[in-house]
Formats: sequence, C-alpha cells, structure tokens
Amino acid sequence: MAKNLIIYYSRKGENYWNGSVKNIDKGNTEIVAEFIQKAVGGDLFEVDTVKTYDKDYYVCIEEAKKELHAGARPELKNYLDSIAEYDNVFVCGPCWWGTFPMAMFTQIEKLDFSGKKVMAVMTHEGSGLGSCESDLKKLCTGATFGKGLAVHGADASKSESTVAAWAMNIL
Repeated sequence: MAKNLIIYYSRKGENYWNGSVKNIDKGNTEIVAEFIQKAVGGDLFEVDTVKTYDKDYYVCIEEAKKELHAGARPELKNYLDSIAEYDNVFVCGPCWWGTFPMAMFTQIEKLDFSGKKVMAVMTHEGSGLGSCESDLKKLCTGATFGKGLAVHGADASKSESTVAAWAMNIL
C-alpha cells in the first residue's frame, strides 16, 4: 500500500478572510492538510520557522514579500531529512505573493523527490494555485506530479468533501 506524506505550512492568528482581516485559531492550510490525512491516510509534517512572522497580518505579508524578493530560505525548527519511505507527497501552503511561503522551499530543497508523486495544495483568497505547481516542478527533480488543488481559505473548514474526493481521486 502506498504511503503518503502531507507537508504543510499554516498561519494561525490574523489572516485575510473574504476581504477583511480575521483572527483564526487554526490555520486554513492545517485544516485542509488534516482533511487530506483523514481521507487517504499519511503522516503530517508541519513546517515551522525559527523566527516567527509578525502577528499583524499586514506586517507579515510585507515580511513575506521581502523574503520572496530576496529568495530567502528561513531557518526551520525541524527538518525532514528523507522522504524515502513515502510514495506520495502533498505539499500544502497558503498563497503568499503567488506561491508558497519561502519556508516551504527551505524544506523542499533538502529532499530527494526521485520516484515520488507530488501534489500541490494551496489555500488562497483569490489567487488559486498561483505559480506553486511550476515552482515545485523546478525543485522536485525526478518526481511526477498530480493535478494540484486550490482551496479558498475562508471556506477551508467547509471543504472536507471536496478535499477528500480530490485526494482519493489523485492517488
């Protein structure tokens, strides 16, 4: 039986939500990652930065923009050293300036994706998948890719049936 890994970054606290900023207890991407796990099984790995982003949403997005423009690779609290035991890897994150947060790339660049099937999952407030799929294709050498999934962030908690159907179909 195929083994699945769900790598995700998610922001709790202030988030953009249907045109305004809202405080949330659990990040939208974490919710979606857990729906994937519930649907197809697998291990969750949360990407967590050493330096936390500002609690203020608008300051955070400016920090994220600076990281993107600098090609930064923020240090993580923990790293996956290998994904050899997995067949399928779901890479999940919020859309920050059209792609994943740079911390996701910190982790992705350390792994060997040869022979893995990779699926991008992005939570967003209007950007869809942005460039996350093409960005992953540049970094995940030797992988094959399944069709990604974009989930409107404000609807994440109501997306279980959609996420589950997609996850079961993509494998």
